[in-house]
Parts: sequence; C-alpha cells; structure tokens
Amino acid sequence: MTAVPTTPATATAGAAAPGSAGGRRRLRGRYLAVLILAAWVLLSVVLKGRDTLALGGAELTPLHTRLNEGMDAIDAGRNSNPLFLYFINYIRLFLDESVTFVQALISQPSFGRPVPVVGWLGVTGVATAVALLYGNRKVAALTAAGFAAFGLLGLWEESMDTLALTLTAVVLSLAVGIPLGIWAGLSDRVNRVVTPVLDVMQTMPTFVYLAPLTLFFLIGPASATVATMVYATPPVIRITAHGIREIPVNTLEASTSLGSTPAQALRKVRLPLAKRTIIVGANQTIMAALSMATIAALIDAPGLGKTVLKALQTLDVGTAFNAGLAIVIMAIVLDRVTSAAGRRVEAERRAGRARGPRARRIEVGLVLAAAAVLVYLSHVYVWAAKFPGEARLGSYVKQGAGAASEWVQDTLVTYTDALKNLVTYGLLNPFQSLLAGSPWWLVALVVVALALLLAGRRAAIIAGVSLVLLVLLGLWHDSMVTLATTLVATLIVMVLGVVAGVWMGRSGRVDQVLRPVLDAGQTMPAFVYLVPILGLFGATRFTAIIAAVAFAAPVSIKLVAEAVRGVSPTAVEAATAGGSSTWQLISKVQLPMARAGITLAASQGLIYVLSMVVIGGLVGAGALGYDVVAGFSQYPLRGKGLAAGLAIVVLGIMLDRIMRAAAQRAAARPASQ
Repeated sequence: MTAVPTTPATATAGAAAPGSAGGRRRLRGRYLAVLILAAWVLLSVVLKGRDTLALGGAELTPLHTRLNEGMDAIDAGRNSNPLFLYFINYIRLFLDESVTFVQALISQPSFGRPVPVVGWLGVTGVATAVALLYGNRKVAALTAAGFAAFGLLGLWEESMDTLALTLTAVVLSLAVGIPLGIWAGLSDRVNRVVTPVLDVMQTMPTFVYLAPLTLFFLIGPASATVATMVYATPPVIRITAHGIREIPVNTLEASTSLGSTPAQALRKVRLPLAKRTIIVGANQTIMAALSMATIAALIDAPGLGKTVLKALQTLDVGTAFNAGLAIVIMAIVLDRVTSAAGRRVEAERRAGRARGPRARRIEVGLVLAAAAVLVYLSHVYVWAAKFPGEARLGSYVKQGAGAASEWVQDTLVTYTDALKNLVTYGLLNPFQSLLAGSPWWLVALVVVALALLLAGRRAAIIAGVSLVLLVLLGLWHDSMVTLATTLVATLIVMVLGVVAGVWMGRSGRVDQVLRPVLDAGQTMPAFVYLVPILGLFGATRFTAIIAAVAFAAPVSIKLVAEAVRGVSPTAVEAATAGGSSTWQLISKVQLPMARAGITLAASQGLIYVLSMVVIGGLVGAGALGYDVVAGFSQYPLRGKGLAAGLAIVVLGIMLDRIMRAAAQRAAARPASQ
C-alpha cells in the first residue's frame, strides 16, 4: 500500500475526520444544536408575542426613575459638595487650560497677537521634523503634504483645534495607560481586575456617558477630553500589557541569573523589548482619539467635528465630506508616523544602532535647527503664520462630493432597494421575529443551552447572568431587537472580512490598493457618510446595518489579512508541493491556521458594530440606540438612556465571551485527537 504524504492540508482534514471519536462528538453536538434551534422556532410560533417584556418609548421602570434621581442629585450638589469644590472642579480647570494652552500655541490668536504663537509654517516644520527623526524621509514628506492639505482645504484653524484636543487627550491617555498596562502585564491579578473595566470602556456607547460627563465637567474641552480618554485609553493598556507578557521566558531567566532585580529587569529588558509593541498601542490610541472628533463636538469640543455637525444639520454633504477628509488625512499622517517609529525602533534594536551616536547627534541637530528657523519665521511674519487664503481647494472638494452624492442617489436607487429588501426580508426580519417575538424565558434557555454546547460551562454562566441583567435593566425587548441587527451586521462584516482579508493577505498589490481605502473607512466620521446612505436607503434598520458595516469591516479585513499573511510559508509551500489547488490551499491550510486571527477579527468586528448602535438609533434602527439618543436629548429619559447603554455593554460582553470560548474549544479539539 502506498503511503500518502502528510501535509498541513491532509493533517487538518484528518483531524476532523467524521469516523474519529472527536468527529463523532462534534457531529452529535451539531445535531443537538440543530434540534435546539428547531425546537426554538416551533415554540416561538406557538408562543409568539407572549412575555416579550416590551416597554414603550416614554415608559420608565423604577430603576430608570432612580437613575434619574441620582443624576439630579449630582447636578444639585455641584456648588456645595466638597468632591466638586476641591477635586472635580480642579480637574476640569486643568483639562480646560491644557487644551486652551495648546490651542494658543498652534491654532487660536493669543497673548494679544492676531495669530497663534506658532503659525502654519512652524507647525508644519515641527511635525515634519518629528516624522524625519522618528520615522524616515518618505513619512516626513507625507507629513509635510498632509499638513499643507489642511490649509489647502481651507480648514487650517479647525484642523489645529482638533489636533490640540487630540494631542492633549493622547498625552494624558498614554500617561495613564502605559504605566497601568505595564502593571497589568506584570501582575495576573491586576490584569483580571482591569480587563472587565476595559471591556466596559470599549463597548459602552459614547453617547451614554456624554450626558453624565457634562454633569461633572460641564460642556466644553474638559468633558470632550475625558470622553476621548475613556474611548482611547483601553487600547494602549491592552497592547502594553500584551507586549510585557510576550517577552521570552529564557531572556528573563538570563537577566535574573545575572543578578538583575525585578525593577532592573523591567527597565533594561522588558521595556526595551516591548518598546515597539507599546508604540503600536500609542498608534491605536491616536486613531481612537481622532475617531471621537465628531462625537465630542456634541459637547462643544473644538475643531473639525463642529464643522461636520453644522454641515449635516443642513444636509450639506460637500462641506461635511471636506471636513471629514481633513480628519482622515490627519489620521493617516499620525498613523504613518507612529508606525514608522515602531519599525525604526525594531530595526535599530536588531542592527544594534548601525550609525554611531555622533552621526545621530549631527542629524538631530540639523533637523532641529531647520525646524527652529521655521518656527521663528512663523512667529514673526504674518505670511508664515496665517495660511494663504487664496490657496484653497476645499470648494472644489465640496462641489465634487456633493455632485457624487447626488449621482449615486439618483443612479443606484434600483439596486440599493433590491439589496435592502434582500437583507431585510431574508435575514433581519426572521432574526428579529425569533429573538424579539419569543418569550424572554425561552430565548434565555436557548442562548444558555447553545452557549453550554458550543462554548462550555463558563460561557453559559456568563450568558445566563447577562440575560438576567437585561431583564433587570427593563429593556429586554429593545435588547433583542438590537441583538438581531447586531448579528446580521456582524455576519456581513465577517463575510467581507474573510473574502477581502484573504485576498489582501495573499496579494501585496491588493493590500497596497485596499489599505488606504480601509484607513479612510476606519477614520472617516460616520456622520459624513450617513447622509448619502440615508439618501440611498432612507431611515431604516438596514441603513443602520450599512453604517455599522462601513465602520467595522475595515478592522476585520485588516486583522484577517494579517492572520493569513502570518501563516507559515513552509506550510503553504508544503501544501502547494502536495498538489493543493488555490481553493484547497485557502480552505484547508490558510484559514484553519489563521483561526486565532479570524476569531479576533470577529470579536473586534462585533465590538465595532455594537459601538455603532447609537448611530444606528439616529437613522431608524430604534431599540437600544434610540433609547440612548433619547436619554441624551430628553431630560426625563436620562435614566433610561443610561440603562440602555449598560444593556449594550452587557450584550457585547456576552457575545464576545461566547465567541472566544467557542473558538478556543474548536482550536483545542484537533490538538487533543
């Protein structure tokens, strides 16, 4: 008998063989899951409309009323409570003054001058110098072009206001996040305590805490800075902790054997080796802070966000797109600078600093001298301080964006209606009817049973506790409607993520073409593309799904692409040599071996979809998103809005834990057989 060579493809297939004991167990599990779902569908038809715990838009539960009373008590104690007088008010003043100081330096007339302390030429010179010193010439050229684009779009002052708020929030986020991330990386106990807090910070919709923040810090830069920090700090904590934990054990043991104390090992081994990872965390914090520019404008944050909101109030797509484009350019510049800095740190570490200290000092001195000259010119001369008003391309961008939006709405309406009806009647309505139309206790039993079957006991316990919390929050029916929309949007995100991610991961040329598009999709404020989407689809649940997909898909696509790209070339070559076709190579080797990355992509896609629930509430999705928006805008519904935000967090944690546990169980099965 001729032996069949074992390749990654055949090994993967063999591990899942139906005749094996593990294969039989999985087959029984699948049959049981199908039976549970079938029983659910049948019972939902019989019991439809019973015990759905629906609550009207203006109705409140006792919990919502108590939350309202608590907010009223906080507001009443502002001028008498010692916590406000001697602590919170000082924090507010510090944050306000920090943002105002940076604005005085780079964006607003100050200190009796008609222009800022450092004008456009000086700011551009400093930014380019930083990019050159910490990145490379290509990134420095991109930085100079990006800052020039702010002026050419006619948005220099607004862009610098956004940069001032972003820099302040990022510096404070890093000051808090990096030490906390190091601590979490060193201590399992701290990591266990911090992780659920970070989950809440990342999944809690921003609209939920905007209103409470204004109770403590009033409307203005202070509240905007804190709101940005809440959203932007978790990435640097998580990624820093990951970098500290990923240091090779043998390296630490070698350091200890040479007599290093824990503090010395941290300072001389852990931090240098984790430096690039920490820079990646800083990069993600910057991206998160910029994504808050428009939402923070709702509480009077300065900058481009105000321009976007004012334009959308009059449905001026061109002006909104012009300001959104400036935010995208700023995000791309800051992303490339920090990414280049991370690559430079890694290259210098591996090369042992090929250039000597003297050459580096000469380079730094020349670059800083040139930047100082530009700063001096911008401080002294008006032409170097105020961007020339004649050189503006923003009007052409506005006209082009407006015309494109009108053309799309007029031309594609037939196709968009067909797509909307397909998703709405084929996926969304059945999901919503099953989840929101069934009795709450039936849905709870089914979800816990499926979690136990697919993800294990711990995930089932988390699911049970989460579902009980949804009942106690008084928003079960709205939570189920939101869950249906979220599942459909996440499904679409993952289809796009796998298809486009595999394509990018297998082709460098495709990656170069798609990556700038994904960067724009990730950083363009959602409010900018909501207007043309509304024009195409109207104010419907499908509009909310499209907005969520546009925001979440870029993240999932990038993660899947990185996972596919990270598959061992040896495994790919072995499968190719064994005669695998392209489809077999993808389905039998690359996707199975990239399972961990795909799971992360699904988890992050889910979180990003949930973060768009409130935006969906603005465009017709209703349910929890509408409850949050109503709580932000209507005084009597503040407590209900806060409860809705908590319900969104509970949904996010439940789905994420089930998804991760199921993926870990699936990944462990082949190894045990």
